[in-house]
Amino acid sequence: MATKALITSEHYLATHFEREPELVRGELVERPLPDFPHGNVQLELGSRLMALQPSYPVFTGVEVRLRLAADLYRIPDISMWEGAEPKKLPSSPPLLAVEVVSPDDRVNDLLQKLEQYRVWGVRHIWLVEPELKQIHVYENGSLTRVARFELPRFGFAVTMEELFR
Repeated sequence: MATKALITSEHYLATHFEREPELVRGELVERPLPDFPHGNVQLELGSRLMALQPSYPVFTGVEVRLRLAADLYRIPDISMWEGAEPKKLPSSPPLLAVEVVSPDDRVNDLLQKLEQYRVWGVRHIWLVEPELKQIHVYENGSLTRVARFELPRFGFAVTMEELFR
């Protein structure tokens, strides 16, 4: 049985990677490479969220590394914070975390990540499946397919059709 080499968060943060992995309980976890549909929906949704910034105190980031715990760093496809601009390495939960499914993603790994966001305190967790042209909201440990994403407090809504045009 092979053993996994664990690294510290200090070593993780000090190391340069070609494609930034996540750190999960001391183990480096490679993120699947996105394809064109993944990148396209990430750009579309990220741009729409970023358009809120002139009217509201929100900050949107794409692939920002988040420190959920001392040995847990995740990199959502899109994050959005409310209030003050987040630090270079945010250690408090964003208002929103979005994961866009890549062809190589495993369901179990995605569900684990979404649950970690929920436990950490992220209030809005969205999942986008470009290949299936579906969008989901993650709440109370389960995914619910929806026709549109909403942040009512900001007058924000985007339909499935708008994301996959």
